[in-house]
Amino acid sequence: MPIDPQSEIEVTGFSWVPPFAQGHVRDLRVRWALEEAGMSYRTRLFHAMEQRPDYYFTEQPFGQVPAYDDGTVQLFESGAIVLHIGRDCETLLPTDTASRARATAWLIAALNSVEPMIGELNTIDIFASGEEWARLRRPSLEERVRGRLTRLSDWLGEKDYLEGQFTAGDLMMASVLRGLERSGLMNEQPRVAQYYERCLARPAFSRALAAQMADFTQDAKEGVAA
Repeated sequence: MPIDPQSEIEVTGFSWVPPFAQGHVRDLRVRWALEEAGMSYRTRLFHAMEQRPDYYFTEQPFGQVPAYDDGTVQLFESGAIVLHIGRDCETLLPTDTASRARATAWLIAALNSVEPMIGELNTIDIFASGEEWARLRRPSLEERVRGRLTRLSDWLGEKDYLEGQFTAGDLMMASVLRGLERSGLMNEQPRVAQYYERCLARPAFSRALAAQMADFTQDAKEGVAA
């Protein structure tokens, strides 16, 4: 769905981030979910390097993005927002109780069991490259990531998606795996790499990514968008 300035749904994001972060800010996960659900939204943008206004901390206690407001529900944290969007979208959360619970479990697994170590690996590679502590830490961290990818590959087997059909769990897992693009580690597990490409080939992801990238074309001096 195209961004609609009149939409009841508002998602916060950034008007500028450093190049390495472009296309990876977490409001992309929410945009993707909204695209899968066929729901329009509008954006409210902040400059990543400027202090958030005081009022924003009543919406997002840590001053991060995204925050979400649909006129009835106000939320923060991308996982919680995706689950909320999925409540009426069978593509994201199947209607039967067991399948919905499994999709929810995979979303939480992506955030709790996979993302932390990928995030740490990126912190080393982007912000601490060349430092001695990072050189010592990286090999063991790589092995932990490899272990998670091996388990993920074993689970996938010959399935297209984690539970056979695409769900919010796949949306979040693919979003998290994007953090490995610089490392090349995913290429060691062909099943995982193919699964990842399958998720990102979805038209809803392409639309969400294009929308986020378009926001970064704004003047970096804008600060808070109106």
